[in-house]
Amino acid sequence: MSDATPLRTPASFPALDAELFDPPTPERLSVREPSQHKPRFLMLYGSLRERSYSRLVTFEAARLLEAMGGEVKIFDPAGLPLPDSEPDSHPKVRELRELARWAEGMVWTSPERHGAMTGIMKAQIDWIPLALGAVRPTQGKTLAVMQVSGGSQSFNAVNQMRVLGRWMRMVTIPNQSSVAKAFLEFDEAGRMKPSSYYDRIVDVMEELFKFTLLTRDVSSYLVDRYSERKESASELSKRVNQKSI
Repeated sequence: MSDATPLRTPASFPALDAELFDPPTPERLSVREPSQHKPRFLMLYGSLRERSYSRLVTFEAARLLEAMGGEVKIFDPAGLPLPDSEPDSHPKVRELRELARWAEGMVWTSPERHGAMTGIMKAQIDWIPLALGAVRPTQGKTLAVMQVSGGSQSFNAVNQMRVLGRWMRMVTIPNQSSVAKAFLEFDEAGRMKPSSYYDRIVDVMEELFKFTLLTRDVSSYLVDRYSERKESASELSKRVNQKSI
């Protein structure tokens, strides 16, 4: 500690449970046997239109992730009920939750509607619980966020999704994509034209892939928390599974 900011009292931690205090070390972040399977990515998009530009952007991103060596699954939100309107045993809800548990990284792509992500996008995220029993299906997994707009470039939807990614305890990568006037960026076959917007999507997928490789084998350690180590497994499960207010 610098002499410029001396402590008035010797370092002591009367409020700290020393037995549960676990200072991070580089050794804990080293992986002796890295995973050999393809990185697994779940893609979500936020529109049901026949020519959905968020879906077309998602397809372009999926092709890139597969070209890098990833395994990709794209969830179709058609038929997903509104949150709390059906039990979580609904087939589409079960499908979405199983994919969330399977994935090691995610990509969320939403149109911007009325200055926000779409309800379709939000409904998918709302159906993914913060916890299933004592298992957190999204905690420590990587996330990339992208949006499309019908007008000028905006970042309202990606900013909102970043907040949700933090709330879901995900590792949201720094880069992001926002495609303005998306209706001009695709040909008749639904493929994206060469542009700086496409280049940014490539950037985002490269970054997502790298962060996933870096974190997937140590994600449980990265999100291990002192406060939760103080709780027993039963107490933790009870707290995180409280019914919505």
